[in-house]
Amino acid sequence: MYEPAFPVAAPPLPHPTQLKDLLRFLTCGSVDDGKSTLIGRLLYDTKLLFDDQVATLERESKSGSGAGAEIDFSLLVDGLEAEREQGITIDVAYRFFSTAKRKFIVADTPGHEQYTRNMATGASNADLAIILVDARKGVLTQTRRHSFIASLLGIRHVVLAVNKIDLVGYSQSRFDEIVADYEAFARDLSFETVKPIPVSARLGDNVIGRGANLDWYAGPSLLGYLEAVDIAREARHHPFRLPVQWVNRPNMDFRGYSGTIASGSVAVGDEVVASLSGRTSTIRSISTYDGDLQEAQAGQAVTITFDDEIDVSRGDVLSDADQRPDVADQFAAHLIWMHDDHLIPGRPYLLKIGTKTVLCSVTEIKYKVDADSFQHLAAKDLGLNEIGVVNISTREPVAFDSYAENRTTGGFILIDRVGNHSVGAGMVDFALRRATNIHWQPVDIDKQRRAQAKSQRPVVLWFTGLSGSGKSTIANLVEQRLFALGCHTYLLDGDNVRHGLNRDLGFTEVDRVENIRRVAETAKLFVDAGLIVLASFISPFRAERRMARECLEPGEFIEIFVDAPLSVAEGRDPKGLYKRARAGQIKNFTGIDSPYEPPEEPEIHLDTDRVAIERSAELIIDFLKKGRYLKPG
Repeated sequence: MYEPAFPVAAPPLPHPTQLKDLLRFLTCGSVDDGKSTLIGRLLYDTKLLFDDQVATLERESKSGSGAGAEIDFSLLVDGLEAEREQGITIDVAYRFFSTAKRKFIVADTPGHEQYTRNMATGASNADLAIILVDARKGVLTQTRRHSFIASLLGIRHVVLAVNKIDLVGYSQSRFDEIVADYEAFARDLSFETVKPIPVSARLGDNVIGRGANLDWYAGPSLLGYLEAVDIAREARHHPFRLPVQWVNRPNMDFRGYSGTIASGSVAVGDEVVASLSGRTSTIRSISTYDGDLQEAQAGQAVTITFDDEIDVSRGDVLSDADQRPDVADQFAAHLIWMHDDHLIPGRPYLLKIGTKTVLCSVTEIKYKVDADSFQHLAAKDLGLNEIGVVNISTREPVAFDSYAENRTTGGFILIDRVGNHSVGAGMVDFALRRATNIHWQPVDIDKQRRAQAKSQRPVVLWFTGLSGSGKSTIANLVEQRLFALGCHTYLLDGDNVRHGLNRDLGFTEVDRVENIRRVAETAKLFVDAGLIVLASFISPFRAERRMARECLEPGEFIEIFVDAPLSVAEGRDPKGLYKRARAGQIKNFTGIDSPYEPPEEPEIHLDTDRVAIERSAELIIDFLKKGRYLKPG
């Protein structure tokens, strides 16, 4: 059925010193387009399997896990039990193989929409994508989705593999129809080359050899094209970038900066810049495990020393002094959301870009992109596998390039701070100009002098708990006691701020997060004014309370958990809100149809079901006196 590209005997291996180009590619497309089968066929026909692997494959194919007496090549790749049971790919499977002309790393990615995040993971390091299309079904929604994600993640070369061509009678007209459909929508993507190739992964037609059934096709076989396609190693031609992974200080006489060169090249005597500080120096030496070098390039792990000492730490980026990256604390980016919990603007996450990890938040979702039609849609949040264009603000400046210019220094991930799992993958578009145009204006009267004038330590007393737990009542009583002691205070109440500052916000999860963000920033200003601030808010989410705490200096945030069981709080119901929520008249009501996450380690825990309001206020005043927040006397 096909003409093998290699003789029956295994091809001779190249000499170990012979350098061969490496091509990283992935297979993607819709469910059952034959991605795993294609990779299995490549490995099988190129004679790169051991005899015991072939025997196991043939045995399992006949045992009922495959397709009857035929060899089921997908078994070489689909390793998870769930994958074999369902006959689909779930995880990303990586395989390495080599021919006389080239080395390959292939990622087999899932076709199901629910595993789009896995496909994005496989695409992040690929040079080329093989996008499979079932010749019977043509271009499908998932074909478009995967093509869009591949383009978004910087893949510029595509093979359109029209698979199962045997099931349409090796029809040239059907092949031409699919190619025309694909090229029509792919014009809007960023691909530099799209190579259509008809194949039958099951039978082997045009996989490694031309075969006898495609005499109308004059192009190369799939493997022939993969061996010959020119993938320019752009990273070598980009400006020099070295994200610093480690400051190497084995003794007092040596200080080096270690990491893997992300792009460009560097030589002894070159002038480089520490991007975050802007300080420049000249390279004195370049060291590797195998010895010193005069020059190094992208992909090499090195330790660099300078002629003079400059301030460099982990997370900084050493760069070409004449072609520097952007340094900013705000930027626009494309973001693929990869978690079941939705992305909420204003919620704090960890951002890891290169070797630097910083606190960040998404300040705005400008729009989300329909990966099927490429339309821009209004959005307040992003769900699993959704793609959006967002603005991101980081707690401190970071160095980066746009992803279009440098995939290594322009790509980042977002990490959940509680579970420490990745929730999003992003591509930097550009720095926001306001990030570089806005600077802190120095003032002569600072927080310490304002506090000294008031004879008190400024602090935020953050009251959190269910509606009806007693937060506002206790906060009001505490402020009365503080005022009687001559303290300077201000009470921020959840209901009051919604009459002005937050009157535009509702009670969805998105709006609740923004509500607390604004209040935290307001409280920070009041602390800067030297005040004792009492903030009484349900503030149901730990992440937002933690964000409020981190807006302030250590010791300036006291979390007070006003604890009352739901039954007790609902029994009090001073405003009749629980009754209305139970009747369905109020949606997203905390404790009824929206969760409350109690504090894990509050500074003060008040059980208002057992402790009287007056006693609760006394406990808070005593805490402030012991902590020396109040003036003596």
